[in-house]
Amino acid sequence: MATAFNRVKSTNDLELTDRLVDINRVTKVTKGGRTFTFAAIVVVGNQDGVIGLGLGKAGEVSTAIAKGVEAAKKNLIRVPVHKGTIPHEQKAAFGGARVLIRPASQGTGVVAGGAMRAVLESVGITDVLAKSQGSSNAHNLVKATIAALAELRDPLMVAKSRGISVEKVFRG
Repeated sequence: MATAFNRVKSTNDLELTDRLVDINRVTKVTKGGRTFTFAAIVVVGNQDGVIGLGLGKAGEVSTAIAKGVEAAKKNLIRVPVHKGTIPHEQKAAFGGARVLIRPASQGTGVVAGGAMRAVLESVGITDVLAKSQGSSNAHNLVKATIAALAELRDPLMVAKSRGISVEKVFRG
């Protein structure tokens, strides 16, 4: 999903906040009755271009959330955020969920649904237009959103590879 250059190596100097995206109650039927467990999808971010996703499963909700936070801290990626929005339009899919994220002008806000909104706000994007198509499964939607964010290219890197200025990248 994320390429090697945008993985975050160390979490020591990051001030991460976690958000619970979804919690599922899972039932296992045995001959002794039903066993209930919980699966929590958690997103952590520093509101400055770093995001991570984790899934925690446990018999209690709080333990599942704690496990999800620990798993998310191990899967951090860096996302280019340019003036509070994303540098360019991006599509991605995971499972049956398809997402489209587009940059928006300042003051637009985060125009996105529940699971996508949690991811985009955690990464520090303040102005974006987002559309989810296909499945509304929170797990697949979050993974598709993070895949789209991971595929974004930093304007500075694009300008350097083309040998032009950053202003020229945005003018076309």
